[in-house]
Amino acid sequence: MEAVADIVIVGAGIAGLTTALGLHRCGIRSLVLESSDGLRTTGFAFTTWTNAWRALDAVGIGAPLRPQHCQLFGLQTTSTISGLSTAERNFDATETQRGHEFRCVQRRTLLETLANELPSGTIRYSSKFVSIEESGYLKLVHLSDGSILKAKVLIGCDGVNSAVATWLGFKKPAFVGRSAIRGCVYYEHGHGFEPKLLLYFGEGVRSGVIPCDDKSIYWFFTFSSSRKNEEMEESPAKMKQLVLGKLGKIPDNVRAVFEKTELDNIILSPLRFRPPWDILWGNISKTNVCVAGDAFHPMTPDLGQGGCAALEDGVVLARCLGEALREKQGMGSEEEYKRIEMGLQSYAKERRWRAFELISTAYMVGYIQQSNGMVLNFLRDRVLPSFLARQLLKMTSYDCGKLSAS
Repeated sequence: MEAVADIVIVGAGIAGLTTALGLHRCGIRSLVLESSDGLRTTGFAFTTWTNAWRALDAVGIGAPLRPQHCQLFGLQTTSTISGLSTAERNFDATETQRGHEFRCVQRRTLLETLANELPSGTIRYSSKFVSIEESGYLKLVHLSDGSILKAKVLIGCDGVNSAVATWLGFKKPAFVGRSAIRGCVYYEHGHGFEPKLLLYFGEGVRSGVIPCDDKSIYWFFTFSSSRKNEEMEESPAKMKQLVLGKLGKIPDNVRAVFEKTELDNIILSPLRFRPPWDILWGNISKTNVCVAGDAFHPMTPDLGQGGCAALEDGVVLARCLGEALREKQGMGSEEEYKRIEMGLQSYAKERRWRAFELISTAYMVGYIQQSNGMVLNFLRDRVLPSFLARQLLKMTSYDCGKLSAS
């Protein structure tokens, strides 16, 4: 069975739904294919910096999300070897030129907010993408149930293991020799933490505790590892045991966050990234196909910019396609195809260096922060804290712009 859809987006994650909503705001309908039977909320929460809020405002959902998540007004880094604070930085979003807006947004809340703003029928669940076939100016999108969609534009937002990225010629993302354990804990009567990001480093591990609101806290723990984490991936109890055994010197109330976390709220994932040179030389777009989000630029989480960059992608991609398809009445198939191709090329050009910078900086910051040598430990704790904090905040000043270029 064959059906026609002008724009097909593979994956109902952050990038896919943001792109779909951006297109909807531009008056363009799309179809989002999601292999799961519902929205995927793995990961619990993610940090949203100033650049992410600019993107959320661009698609019109910043206002409803802000009251649901407390604003964070600073970050503090602490050595787990000495137990002493190594750096502290405060910021205020009311200072429009110098300030930063920073919150920790629950993934489920964001995805549901995006999905609820889309027209009914935009997301098609239990629709697993299989392959792409060329057909003149169209792409034939084959699904696992045997059905075929004819698409004028195909956008891969299908995550780290993206089949669309493979079609474009990208290699599989590289394992960086580290893994992340993440968790979320709920305090019925409030957690009592200040609204700031708490980061801890030492002995080859890195952890963080971030309030989402007055009652919920998101945490992460990254560590050096081999690829052989299969046994631990199936055992949240072993994950928790590993974390508690490697936290080092941290305050009792912070340790209690990890201890209180229920096993159902703990996950582990290996950390992978796309080498920066692949971003420079690879095909972000080809003809009427492109990638966005983790399918485009999987990165280590050391800047907290993965989800933010996916939001940026969605706004820029929707804008470029909106401009390409503006006033398409009476446009022939060949002209429309060329305009789509040029629109996707504009998107790729705008996003290439941004993705390169994010991936490179995140990898560098993570390498330094998670080092376990005497010299690097000294530099990280005594010399580099302010530099690392500046690098983290520097990435948040990016502005993806509005949905309309005018």
